[in-house]
Amino acid sequence: MRIRITSILSLFLLMTTCAVAAEAPQRQKINVVTFWAEQQFDAVSPAGKSAIAIHFELEKDWHFYASADTAPAINMNLKLEPNEQGTKVLLFGKPIFPKPVWIYDDALNKKIDIIGGSFAVYLPFTVAESAGEKTVVVDIVISGAVCSNTQCRVPDFGSVKVEVKIKPGDVSAQPKFTLPEPHKSPALTGQWADYSVWAALVLAFVAGLSLNIMPCVWPVLPIIVMRLVEQAKQGKSKSVTMGLAFCTGVLLFFACLAGANIVLKLVYNTTLQWGDQFRNPAFVAGMAMLMVVLALFMFGLFTITVPSSISGRSGSGKGFGGAVGMGFLAAILSTPCSFAILAAAFAWAQAQPLGLATLAIMVIGIGMATPFAILTAMPALLSKTPRPGRWMELFKQTIGFVLLVIAVKLIAALPADRRMNVLYFAVALGFCVWMWGGWVSYAAPASRRWAVRVIAVALAVAAGFVLLPAPKPSLIDWQKYDSAVIKQAQNANKPVLMDFTADWCLNCVVVDKKVYARKDIADLIKQKGVLAIKADTTVSDYPATIALKEIYNEPGVPVSILLVPGQDEPQRWRGLSFGDELKLALEQLKNQ
Repeated sequence: MRIRITSILSLFLLMTTCAVAAEAPQRQKINVVTFWAEQQFDAVSPAGKSAIAIHFELEKDWHFYASADTAPAINMNLKLEPNEQGTKVLLFGKPIFPKPVWIYDDALNKKIDIIGGSFAVYLPFTVAESAGEKTVVVDIVISGAVCSNTQCRVPDFGSVKVEVKIKPGDVSAQPKFTLPEPHKSPALTGQWADYSVWAALVLAFVAGLSLNIMPCVWPVLPIIVMRLVEQAKQGKSKSVTMGLAFCTGVLLFFACLAGANIVLKLVYNTTLQWGDQFRNPAFVAGMAMLMVVLALFMFGLFTITVPSSISGRSGSGKGFGGAVGMGFLAAILSTPCSFAILAAAFAWAQAQPLGLATLAIMVIGIGMATPFAILTAMPALLSKTPRPGRWMELFKQTIGFVLLVIAVKLIAALPADRRMNVLYFAVALGFCVWMWGGWVSYAAPASRRWAVRVIAVALAVAAGFVLLPAPKPSLIDWQKYDSAVIKQAQNANKPVLMDFTADWCLNCVVVDKKVYARKDIADLIKQKGVLAIKADTTVSDYPATIALKEIYNEPGVPVSILLVPGQDEPQRWRGLSFGDELKLALEQLKNQ
């Protein structure tokens, strides 16, 4: 009898759980956004009114643009479009959006209205009076860019399917929600949306034009201008041919981006997000080092020679290929300096159908290539370019400092545990570039030039292998210096090991590698329950700096101090090689 009752109760609980699950709204998570649909009433009578609520939950620090007027590009604002399948019996009104929050966007240099956190968008509708009993399926298409302070994404939200039940008679029930007072809808009218495509393409073209004035492109501009001048001397036909080759290189770069976007969209159902590459530490470090090398070029540490086949003094295919390569390089160099421009353009493009998105990306490339096409088509314009002089050399060197600022900005975006090593590598790379350009002249024998340059490249590669790999995580769970935490550990008869260090202390780095990177020492610290403190004395007013002088009377770093319960005097180690002594002291501690 007890077994039967238990079985009946279990079956009842299972059925109840399934019923609740069936009634619960189906949540979807796309990228950083979770959303689901909810109906105001379970059923609606003909001529009755109801609404569909689309609930959104965004991860922290992400938001939608509420209005097309303040969004950085066309069609980036949040939009919901209900599409009824079959006979049209539902008349939808304007969507009711939540009240937005106004913030000031530094990148756009204006105030924008955004929607973030948890909110709902309501789609009110009225059922046609002639509608009979039926179930109407509505697909609600969601689109728009979701952004943070540093990036924008255009996820493929797809649509939310909702089944609206229509039943004649009195089907009134308690509503699941009440419609709020309507705010200004950010939805665009069809007429404005049609016009916005042309406006966006014009803006994409202007964005492409602006890439030519980015500081990152300036190092190759002298070479480009020199090439154009040389080609102009050989006749208009040659000038136009090589100029078009350069423009082809620019367009090839953007064609690669458009192709990558197509593959990601069709194969992986995702989009190419401009800025995702900057989340790859290797890419950021590589671009920073490229800025350093170009800065050294602007300072005159080395020169880029243009062979006759590339500069256009011969009609070989190499000249055409060199022009294409130079255009491709110019487009690549524009990327670190044009994040805001290209991010907005790409975000808009990927909110459009695939064909229009591809066109918009290519229009950016056309905008960048247009000035060079005009110059090569009208060689007489080149005669109006300013003559070289002292001013040009000073201008080049000034741009070198601008490129160094960009490099520092890129390095600052790296994870904290990689910045110092990348800075060290930048110094090593600068030395190798100096070797390449300064140790031998072009008049030196070819064998000597090649020997020096092979050594320079080898040193750069060796420095990269040593400095650039991601640092291994520390084997010891270090805590920040806190006198209260240390006092609490001492009161609990817990040993405390303090490693007094500083960011500017090179010997401290050696101690970390020779002593605290040892697995046997790390295992003993964990086994004995030692509180490990990384005492940072980089700045004079840090608590660890004050304690080092006033409590422990130590003149400098590195120094390690072990506080053993029951001992008045702490054990101290100075210097670089005390691993075995520390191990012996840890072994003598009691197990916790």
